[in-house]
Amino acid sequence: MLPGLQIQDRLLIEKITFRSRSPRRGEIVVFNSPYGFDKALENYKRRSNIHCALWNFPLVALIPGLGDSSCDAYIKRVVGVAGDHVFVNSKGEVILNGQSIDEVYVSNPCIVNRMVQNQCLTMNMKVPKGHVIVLGDNRRNSWDSRFWPGGGLLPEREIIGRAIWRFWPINRIGLLTLPGHRK
Repeated sequence: MLPGLQIQDRLLIEKITFRSRSPRRGEIVVFNSPYGFDKALENYKRRSNIHCALWNFPLVALIPGLGDSSCDAYIKRVVGVAGDHVFVNSKGEVILNGQSIDEVYVSNPCIVNRMVQNQCLTMNMKVPKGHVIVLGDNRRNSWDSRFWPGGGLLPEREIIGRAIWRFWPINRIGLLTLPGHRK
């Protein structure tokens, strides 16, 4: 999610809103690892909340090699909601319902030329009810919907909440007012 979010940023995640409504385009959401919901992934393991709480306990999490990728949380931006037709080209640009989207927050678009093999995948799909498509703002270096082998759809039930407030570092404290989609 660089540059809008930095690696050491600490965020407040609001978890109530999505109980009464679905995510909206442009919102930054935190969700359970694809290893916990994408059955096509080699290391897929559905874990209980208790299991993940134990594995993520600070003392256990510090021991090298004891991590469980199905207990991780990811943070990405919603680019497609139920009913949308989303096309992502080889540069990582989004065409939403036939309209090009001006994503001013995107950094590092994918490189497309004859000298460098493009490492970004394209995507072309209609989003079914109960799902969203998420992409990272750092398109050249983001493991997001384009790369998940089970189809790239994030079930809404896997969303933990939305990022709304940065409380660390102090010089970047404040509401996450990252720009949304513009046509």
